[in-house]
Amino acid sequence: MHELSYHAPTSLAQALDLMTTYGAKARPLCGGTDLIIQMRAGIAWPSVIIDVKRIEQLRRLSLNGTGLRLGAAVPCVEVYEHKEVSKLYPGLADAARLIGSVQIRHRASVGGNLANGSPAADSVPALIALGATALVAGPEGERTVPVEGFVIAPGRTVLRPGELLAGLQIPPPASGSSSAYLRFTPRNEMDIAVVGVGAALVMRGKRCLRARIALGAVGPTQIVAEEAAQYLAGRQLDQTTLDHAGYLAAQAATPIDDVRGTAEFRRHIVSVLTRRALLAAAARAGADH
Repeated sequence: MHELSYHAPTSLAQALDLMTTYGAKARPLCGGTDLIIQMRAGIAWPSVIIDVKRIEQLRRLSLNGTGLRLGAAVPCVEVYEHKEVSKLYPGLADAARLIGSVQIRHRASVGGNLANGSPAADSVPALIALGATALVAGPEGERTVPVEGFVIAPGRTVLRPGELLAGLQIPPPASGSSSAYLRFTPRNEMDIAVVGVGAALVMRGKRCLRARIALGAVGPTQIVAEEAAQYLAGRQLDQTTLDHAGYLAAQAATPIDDVRGTAEFRRHIVSVLTRRALLAAAARAGADH
């Protein structure tokens, strides 16, 4: 067991000072549901833990005219149990409800799920579909990064030395819009997604005006299915349209064969879940199917 020091700053400025002081030796801890497992497995070896759960700014959830601002340390349970968040951003609530067990969801956060850099993270496709932006704080000030560009490789993000993910900003939903997130796992709970699909739609009756579709666990990072989304614009969501959108989404995937499923199987599941997520989002938006 190597020597380990623990810090629990109460302000973002203190946390950033600690990150700068200790550099590569330090790792921020939000819920710890990923980091502690990595440490036990010998994958991560920080000598300094900076617990950000006591930073009030990072524990704040606020809804206003600019949309949803979600602090990086807000537990998942507070996201999906928030009635207005679940109503306005149901795809995000879907994803937050699927992360780990009930106990884990009281510790784990959407921000931590993103910052861990896993291509199979449940919250990330939902965030991308909703057009979310990551709010990054560091020694040189604050910057914003579209969530689709935040994870750059398995376990790697755009965070620079000394930087922290401070929160997420999601724009207000347009009139006639809604969202959904679905995943496939071998088990119903406590499992990693084999495929995850997030979808957000703006509907006028049965006609789709705009769409965003994001895929998880079928590439080294999350994938935006741009061609499928562009195809949907201006079309009615009938069976033919849904089938082709699912096909285009599957073509955007770049899965591999592994013990959890073949690439062919994953592409098939992408197609199925894309159709289902689109239908769910359309139904929530008020379209009559």
